[in-house]
Amino acid sequence: MSSRIDLADALRKESSLSAFTFDGPYRLTGHDLLDNMYCADNGRWYETPVDWYGLARAARQTSWHQSALYFKRNVLLGCYIPHPLLSRQDFSALALDWFVFGNAFLELRSNMLGEPLKLRHALAKYMRRGSDLESWWYVQDGKDAFQFRPGKVCHLMNPDINQEIYGMPEYLGALLSASLSHSADMFRKLYYDNGSHAGCIIYIGAAQVNRESMDSLKETLQGARGGGAFKNVLIHAPNGGKEGVQILPFQQITAKDEFMNVKAASRDDVLAAHRVPPQLMGAMPGEKKCVW
Repeated sequence: MSSRIDLADALRKESSLSAFTFDGPYRLTGHDLLDNMYCADNGRWYETPVDWYGLARAARQTSWHQSALYFKRNVLLGCYIPHPLLSRQDFSALALDWFVFGNAFLELRSNMLGEPLKLRHALAKYMRRGSDLESWWYVQDGKDAFQFRPGKVCHLMNPDINQEIYGMPEYLGALLSASLSHSADMFRKLYYDNGSHAGCIIYIGAAQVNRESMDSLKETLQGARGGGAFKNVLIHAPNGGKEGVQILPFQQITAKDEFMNVKAASRDDVLAAHRVPPQLMGAMPGEKKCVW
């Protein structure tokens, strides 16, 4: 009979066994809340159906998503014929807002006689529709909200199935895949930064370890840990085994999490949402390529 005592036996026999791990905070999605508060009215303007700031961040999360957005903007820009009231630069910004947010805005600038001078692009990220559905506000964090004069804002919107106040982009169904690709990249980077291992279990079975030493070891492990994907686990089981202290590394193969398969699957989802052939976005031919 083996003299080794496993962790399960130690848990049953020793009431003073302690274990802990440490993780970072995780963000919760607000889809359920948004379903109940679509375009909430704060008294002056309607809030957006989804977080415009989040869409702006997501536009740069993955190379495929960003490349598709800018490719479609460039195609549209290549077809544009400059107009005396709308410069090529303003049209470029207008088209980019359209593909990222599903909304685009132009402000009419007039001279003292009321004649039109130019159409100037207004950033969709900060535009809010007034509670009367006729006025428009420019709202930036840390600054006073600015209300446009009536009839001076032109709003282009991609229709939504849930509301008629704001437009919505067409790629929303692929945002989870874009986020997965971004998380896979971050996981891979942390894996290499962590020394190409996924953390370890430090198992202490010696009964003579005092509480002060245990607390000091916990603080050391917590202070040495990087953020994100990997963790170390400290287990103290007095009289839990014949070996006083053991360092048990996690299997490295589990940390890889089939990185290339995750990247390929998320890429295909993003490209399907944008309906842009990968060859037009600088994709290199390889084994895991899309079929169009």
